[in-house]
Amino acid sequence: MPADDRRVIAVVVTFNRLAMLQELVERLDQVPGLAEVLVVDNASTDGTGEWLAGLDDRDAGADHPTVPVLGRTLATNSGGAGGFHDGLAWAMERGADLAWLMDDDGLPDPDCLTTLLAEDDLDFWGPLVVDREALGRLVFPIRLPGGTRVVHELADVVAAARDGRIDGIVIPFNGVLVTRDLVDRIGLPRSEFFIWGDDHEYRLRAEAAGARIATVVGAQVRHPAVGSLGTPMAFSRTTYNHSPSDLKHYCMARNNLVNLRDYKGWPHALAFVAKTAWFYTFTKPSAHRLGLSLRAMYAGVRGDFTGHERYLR
Repeated sequence: MPADDRRVIAVVVTFNRLAMLQELVERLDQVPGLAEVLVVDNASTDGTGEWLAGLDDRDAGADHPTVPVLGRTLATNSGGAGGFHDGLAWAMERGADLAWLMDDDGLPDPDCLTTLLAEDDLDFWGPLVVDREALGRLVFPIRLPGGTRVVHELADVVAAARDGRIDGIVIPFNGVLVTRDLVDRIGLPRSEFFIWGDDHEYRLRAEAAGARIATVVGAQVRHPAVGSLGTPMAFSRTTYNHSPSDLKHYCMARNNLVNLRDYKGWPHALAFVAKTAWFYTFTKPSAHRLGLSLRAMYAGVRGDFTGHERYLR
């Protein structure tokens, strides 16, 4: 299908970040090529649902979005995983040829979608995600293909790119495009994951299906910094994704173990168990966090994806 004929629908998942959502919706109004914007609200308590409902009554004009914006408030918080599961299904129902998936805290450059759409031989591809306060630095580091090098600076990614992109790498759900054909082949994100690892699992599933994946270095989404994503351990030979949030850690431990087991095999999954045990025994000793990790992993092995609910507030 010619690029100009493709129906592109943006899917935004939001939770209790109304100001950021409003800024994003205003930006999306400046992005050419969008058919409409679908906002999935994860039962926010900050007025997001009411604001979305009010968009139905707005007048088109200079002070209002002109791209149609539709909102859907879920009955309960289903996390990013549930939000993207429902939002992507909604986009397919509304006839999307391409779904443009993003969280509420990213801000795509005005030419981001146009730059992405110039690549017409891909199934699952997205932009670089840069620190909105330091545009030369990546928010989510990239491990370059063919080695173990992880880069944090925009200049390093640009230097490594071939024909303007890094093939085989994408940072999911931060301004990524996915084709209807790929969704038909691999289905929707795993809603039961709630948060953490759902985006990685979707990429792994796409990769296993032979999808053509890439990061387009000329396209950018500006995103708040998230701090260090890896705490050094084992004499600084490796890192561990330690989060102060019990909710995030529970989901990470459970979902990461499941992903490793399903896509890499039990040896990799057991290595992750050992790494976690080392980290919370020697690097950052915590009997509480070690016990939480083991409970989460055991739940994942048993296929129980409800344990995180006890940590919701």
